[in-house]
Parts: sequence; C-alpha cells; structure tokens
Amino acid sequence: MTNNDDDTWAEIFATQPDPHRPRDRSGSAPEPDAAASRRARRSGFDRPARRRGGRAPVVIGVIALLLGLGAGAAWFAWTNFEPQIREVLGIELPNDYEGDGNGEEVLVTIVPGDIGEDVALTLQQSGVTMSFSAFYDLLLADSSLSFQPGTYALQGEMSARAALDALLDPANRVESRVTIPEGTVLSDTLELLALGTDLPIEDFQAAIADPTRYGVPAEAPSIEGYLFPATYTFEPGTTAEQVIERLASEMISRLDALGVAPEDRYRVLTLASLVQREAGSDLEDFGRVARVFVNRIDEGMLLQSDATVHYGTGKFDSVFTTDAERGDASNPYNTYANPGLPVGPIGLPGQVAIEAAVAPPEGEWLYFVTVNLATGETVFSETLAQHEAGVRQLQEWCNASEENRTVYCG
Repeated sequence: MTNNDDDTWAEIFATQPDPHRPRDRSGSAPEPDAAASRRARRSGFDRPARRRGGRAPVVIGVIALLLGLGAGAAWFAWTNFEPQIREVLGIELPNDYEGDGNGEEVLVTIVPGDIGEDVALTLQQSGVTMSFSAFYDLLLADSSLSFQPGTYALQGEMSARAALDALLDPANRVESRVTIPEGTVLSDTLELLALGTDLPIEDFQAAIADPTRYGVPAEAPSIEGYLFPATYTFEPGTTAEQVIERLASEMISRLDALGVAPEDRYRVLTLASLVQREAGSDLEDFGRVARVFVNRIDEGMLLQSDATVHYGTGKFDSVFTTDAERGDASNPYNTYANPGLPVGPIGLPGQVAIEAAVAPPEGEWLYFVTVNLATGETVFSETLAQHEAGVRQLQEWCNASEENRTVYCG
C-alpha cells in the first residue's frame, strides 16, 4: 500500500462522521445550570436527519474496492476506517452494554455545575457506559431527570439504564458521615473526625497546629470552641485541612448570622461553651445559665464553674470538684481561683448555647445548681441562702439511692 493509496481511503471517508464520538461541547452546548440539581437539556443536541438517498452507489463502490484490493488492503481499510465503513454500509454498531456492569467498581463524580451532557461524557470516559449517546438519549427522553453533586460507586460496562438508575439511587453515594455532638471537647472531636473519614488522627492534629488560619484569634489557646458541632458529609479525597475548614467556616457563619462581631467571637464562644456544659436538658435553662454568668461577671463575682475546672484538669468523669482542684490558680481554666471567663472555650457549643450567650434573658439570678442529675432539673437562685437550699436538695437526691450515689454523684 502506497501513500497515494492512504490518501484514496481518506478521501473516500472524509465526509463520513464517526457515529460514536460525542459532539464537540465547545459550540452549541448549553450553559451550566446554576442550581444544585442539573437537569438534562436538549439545547445543541438535535441530531441531523439521516441522509436517505445516494447510498447505494457508494456501498457498491466500497464493496468492489475492498474485494479488488485483496486481504491486506481490506484489513488496512477496516482497521483505520471501521466506523466510517460501517456508516457507509449501514452496519450499526452497538452503542450500549447490557446488564448491571462487570463487577469492577468505578467512582464517578458529579461536580456542582454539571449538566446532562457532562454526566454522559463522564460516564463514557470512565468506562461505565459504552457511548455518550446511549446515556444522553435517556436524558432527552425525560426532562425531569436531575442529578445531585457527589461521588457515586458504579461499575464498569453498565447499560445506560443501569447507570442512570445507579446515579439516582442515594445508596450509591460514596461519602463519609461524621456526627459531632454538642459539647464535645477538641480531643474527642479529632478522634470522631479521624474515625468517620478514615484519615489518620495525626493529619487532623497537624491541620489545627495553626488555628489562626481558620480565623481563630492569636490569643486563643487552640481551635477549641471554633468548630461547629453537627452532622457532616465529606466526599472521598477530602483532606483533614478541608474537614477542619468546613467545621470552622460553619461556626463563623453561625456567628455572623447572629450579628456577632469578629472581635466578640472569642468571648461569645467561651461563654457559650460554659453554657453548653453546665445547662441541663431543658433548653430554657441555657439562657438562664448564660444570664447567671453574665450577672456574676457584672457583679465582680467569680464564676465558680466546676465544668471549667474539669476541663483544665482533663477530668470529665465527675460532677464535683475537690478543694485542692478549686484552689489551684495555676489552672487557667479554674474559675474558682481566677476571675472572669476562662482563657478559652471548654468545648464545642451548639446553636442554642451560642444564642443564649449572645442574648441571655433578663433575670437577677446569681446561682444555679442541678438538683436531679438524671433529669437535669436545675434550680436558679438570686441569693446565697436560696442557692444553699438547692445544694442541700442535690445532696439529698444523691443519697436517695445507691444508683444515684455511684452512677451520678460518684
């Protein structure tokens, strides 16, 4: 075969399109939809009408040419121009696989802004579907279809219908789900994040080494209190830094929504963390606890919070503190020995605690004590005598049963 022969084949099939190549997306493709859900759209994908006339002479000519050239030339032509020869001869290639896949997992990611053609092209390029058109035709047939951004576990060589069904099934979404309870301390938060994301805890420890990168003031001892407790989902490949950034950004967004100025965030979160740890199960108590602390600060009184002492000592398995612990002024979180708020938050406050710290209700309370540790029932008092009566009520509750003494008051 000579170069002139190559040119002859190229000329014969120059105008025959490759029927399995996706159209160029740079021309008439639709603009991305700004909404979170991308709907398949028809714009730019109307197929041209198939030409009916004039095929017979070309078919006869191609067959005659192949027969006349011999096996070697025919093989060369088939190898280099198979799609075009099939088009000319009317031999339809299958454009879709059959079944639910070959068992080999393929992760497919739909990013925000993707529309139907993007998804169809991604599936073809990932080896999930055989062709762009097989999947896209399904989208054109049902304009109500939409996709949610995320990473999905599919299989190689799936039929277009099976791939579509898999993308619409939330069970195929691949993501890490982590729940951080309100009041969780930083060390436990990192463990939960590492467990939920399957990332080394060392990655998270390194990520929080410089809290200022997440908007935490330089005077803060750590990023404690600046991560919002909630349930989060993370896509595969998310780094520890991105996880911490997500939680920190959520906290800042909550503070901004409440009108908390940047210079007040530290104070609000510190107070909110105390409220979170000290308040019981009654949500109305959150505001009252915040009011007690604010009133005591205004009166120049020590806050005398056992929760702050526990945080400084790392002792979280007891409700009460000892005389030695309360007298240790070297513990910067000891509000029995040090005036004002502690040096920083003592846990991760939730939304209710933050709102209570921002706008506590009016009241003259200066004391509170939880009198039933099982239910969280709390008594608020304006005078020391009233408070001492509440303390006696707690002591009576602790002595009421062995369970109360050992489980709650030990």
